[in-house]
Amino acid sequence: MSTKPNESRNERLKAALRDNLKRRKAQGRGRAEAPDKRASALDPAPQPEPDPPGEP
Repeated sequence: MSTKPNESRNERLKAALRDNLKRRKAQGRGRAEAPDKRASALDPAPQPEPDPPGEP
């Protein structure tokens, strides 16, 4: 087996992992800076209190 194909594959993998890490770090920074919209979307809207019986 030749090491040349393995070397080029390893270089491609290193570059892909490096780019992936950069992208994930940028996403993490964006999530840390932005308000958490998912939590508010999952929380139900507050419901009004029902009127007590006997009052109009």
